[in-house]
Amino acid sequence: MSRNAHSIDDVREMSHEIARLMAERLGGIRRGEMPDMQVMLRRRGGSLPRKQRRAARVLAEAELHSAQPKIARQMDLNAISRAYNSLTDYLLPLGGMSRWRNRLLNFAASVTLGLIVVAAVVIWLLVERGYL
Repeated sequence: MSRNAHSIDDVREMSHEIARLMAERLGGIRRGEMPDMQVMLRRRGGSLPRKQRRAARVLAEAELHSAQPKIARQMDLNAISRAYNSLTDYLLPLGGMSRWRNRLLNFAASVTLGLIVVAAVVIWLLVERGYL
């Protein structure tokens, strides 16, 4: 996604991306659910610092107005871009260490499961051939 909004369609994409980032970094969603920016702001907006909360409100309001063509033409795309940039700068690095730890744990769990399956097959073969 580019750092500057060029059209109303970009506003919707930016809003959806920020809602996804808020869901990933701050939680507040159920499995398989992808709420819009209004819902994420209502659920987890309080977790954001005041400056980012204000930017999230700007983006949520822009998403609402982008569905109405007459109002959408009057929106300040530069202010929306600044709000988007502020939110991405805040949300992208958030939780980096826990994501790295989760990847490491998932890898370790996969290796452990593989070893358990191999051990079970080896024990089964030893029992079948009468060695145990």
